[in-house]
Amino acid sequence: FAIHHSLFTMLYSMTGYGRAEQTIGDKTFLVELKSLNGKQFDLRLFLPSLLKPYEFEIRNLLNEGLERGSVECNISIKQNGASKPVTINTELLKAYYSSVTEVAKELNANVDQLLSAILRLPEVVVNSTEMLNENDWKAFNKLIESAIYDLNEHRKDEGKSSEADLLLRLANIEEQQQLIKDLAPLRKDKIKEGLQKLLTEHVGKENYDPNRLEQELIYYIEKIDISEEQVRLNNHCNYFRTILAEKGKSKGKKLSFILQEFGREINTTGSKANNADIQKCVVMMKDELEKMKEQILNVL
Repeated sequence: FAIHHSLFTMLYSMTGYGRAEQTIGDKTFLVELKSLNGKQFDLRLFLPSLLKPYEFEIRNLLNEGLERGSVECNISIKQNGASKPVTINTELLKAYYSSVTEVAKELNANVDQLLSAILRLPEVVVNSTEMLNENDWKAFNKLIESAIYDLNEHRKDEGKSSEADLLLRLANIEEQQQLIKDLAPLRKDKIKEGLQKLLTEHVGKENYDPNRLEQELIYYIEKIDISEEQVRLNNHCNYFRTILAEKGKSKGKKLSFILQEFGREINTTGSKANNADIQKCVVMMKDELEKMKEQILNVL
């Protein structure tokens, strides 16, 4: 239930924190999850020795539930009730002891309490007959799912603010695009005036062919025509909104690809602008696009 819950929210962040604690049998298990943005699913897993045999299953549960991001999972156990028989890992104890005494000699440090300190180090003293039974393992599965659910709820909350920011910047780009649409036709008159002035100065008003002027004008206007770029950018904006509204969690990569297409159309518009006011609009669009790209890096 936890993993597939709330798939109908529009956007999830990759950043989040999840925690779940439960007593199973005579032990209290604590699962803590932290997630940051990452291109793939990258997991750092810290397990007590009791759960080492289940590492593969735990990794799979986390991968399926969290999908993507740089994840740290820390699982700890508190023992309750009667103590269990223990085994001392003598080889490990000897290795620790010889290494630490060597350093202690170099530092002229006191070694009186050394053994008791080493016995407290990880994996030196282990519960000898410990295994989770099937029911306990099932209960532990539910606990991990609960931590995943908690983290995904956090991701969903973060995603809401990311989505609001992206939609705002998208609207800003569309606003600049409308300004460009209004400014684009004005360039024709400006080019005509420029060509007429040039010809009058160098050839004389009576000596140039008006038909030739029109041909030159058509040539220049075709060179600076940005209608196709505007149509494509408009389509990309609509597609971006459609993806945002789709069901499902993982859409960051797709949105990132669409933003690359935004960049192509905006750059081409800039190179064909031939107008200071249009160039200003292009700069504003690029600024909004960069902020959108930064935001998308953190989207699941």
